[in-house]
Amino acid sequence: MHTVVVGTSGVTASDVLAVARAGARVELSEEAVAALAAAREIVEALAAKPDPVYGVSTGFGALATRHISPELRAQLQRNIVRSHAAGMGPRVEREVVRALMFLRLKTVCSGRTGVRPEVAQTMADLLNAGITPVVHEYGSLGCSGDLAPLSHCALALMGEGDAEGPDGAVRPAAELLAAHGIQPVELREKEGLALLNGTDGMLGMLVMALADLDTLYRSADITAALSLEALLGTDRVLAPELHAIRPHPGQAASAANMLAVLKGSGLTGHHQDDAPRVQDAYSVRCAPQVAGAGRDTMAHARLVAERELASAVDNPVVLPDGRVESNGNFHGAPVAYVLDFLAIAAADLGSIAERRTDRLLDKNRSHGLPPFLADDAGVDSGLMIAQYTQAALVSELKRLAVPASADSIPSSAMQEDHVSMGWSAARKLRTAVDNLTRVLAVELYAATRAVELREGLTPAPATRAVIDAVREAGVQGPGPDRFLAPDLAAADAFVRDGRLLAAVETVTGPLQ
Repeated sequence: MHTVVVGTSGVTASDVLAVARAGARVELSEEAVAALAAAREIVEALAAKPDPVYGVSTGFGALATRHISPELRAQLQRNIVRSHAAGMGPRVEREVVRALMFLRLKTVCSGRTGVRPEVAQTMADLLNAGITPVVHEYGSLGCSGDLAPLSHCALALMGEGDAEGPDGAVRPAAELLAAHGIQPVELREKEGLALLNGTDGMLGMLVMALADLDTLYRSADITAALSLEALLGTDRVLAPELHAIRPHPGQAASAANMLAVLKGSGLTGHHQDDAPRVQDAYSVRCAPQVAGAGRDTMAHARLVAERELASAVDNPVVLPDGRVESNGNFHGAPVAYVLDFLAIAAADLGSIAERRTDRLLDKNRSHGLPPFLADDAGVDSGLMIAQYTQAALVSELKRLAVPASADSIPSSAMQEDHVSMGWSAARKLRTAVDNLTRVLAVELYAATRAVELREGLTPAPATRAVIDAVREAGVQGPGPDRFLAPDLAAADAFVRDGRLLAAVETVTGPLQ
């Protein structure tokens, strides 16, 4: 199995995906272990002094004014974990929790937190054993870190709370640790706080959303090209020289992808045949501009993610010169903003795809296709209600595009008086990505059927490859009405697992 080695300088998005989704093993580098030990010496020296140091010998948040005596400090660290593990609602997905745990380990290994090496090793042991703490949907305000989610993970390190084992069964964490020979940790000064103070949940969800959207944006270029072809549109608007005079890189990439899919099509260029039209509708003609803007938004989000992956987010932090200083680096605003930006872009991409689908089904705008792509319109309803489903999904996407990061609810007796709501932004983006996949699946279903109804005209080789692959996947072609939900589910799976992209790239080579 692939192994990810965690050092002091951060991790990559590929590392996160390998651990969260592929179950990669985690190891600590010698450099990380040395840095952990060195930082711990600094924390222990401060703990031995009479002067109060936040997070080491004081309470937390609005209770930071109290100096805690040495005999109560272990209890203090246990208590912060127990009291902060206050999440509610449904369980969060396994991949999200694994990303959360791994990214907290990344910061711990930076040597900036003051956590002992054995605590970091136990974090790695839980990941390697496939033990996933039960984390709940609600509890993070995205400031002072994803406190409640991270606390549920720290609770499992202590052998408390519930966790899911590698077999998928939820049991007491103490049982799972014992079954895998893992000794629960006894937290010391600063360690409880260090396990909770991070943007790890929202960052993990950002990394995974970017990976999913990378596939979906290329898939959207494919479905847009198929719709253009089915509508007998012109591919002249995709010419590189037209996009070069408005040099947005995402736009150029999207246009190039569509052009590659349409290469060799016998359907394009018929826009002036029976019912001449000078230009295609915006949803067809402007597809690269809309998808391209989303791609450029992703590029910005990826830059933010890369910076955050290289960060050590904790409060207080151990600096290289030995100082332990309080800071505000745990605030989730940078991550929260791009999570919301991506939800906006996803909603717009879904919206333009739905407009193309609707055009395919409307006999007044489809340039010769039967109403609703039905076999016997009137007796058959065709894909009428598939578009209803798609419209419902798009409406939901628009609601999910309302930014979470524009909100803030003060907490901790007004000590934490401005929060990012980044966790909430990440949760709704996951739903948006899920729904966008379904929206593109409906467009794919409609466009492939419409292309097949263009008798006497030859589709592009890439289009033919898509139609053959999607039919082999169980998505049926034109014909009388049938139970539609299984077809839509099969189309969804075809887009979701990358088979749509793979079918095209066997003809075109890699899309951008």
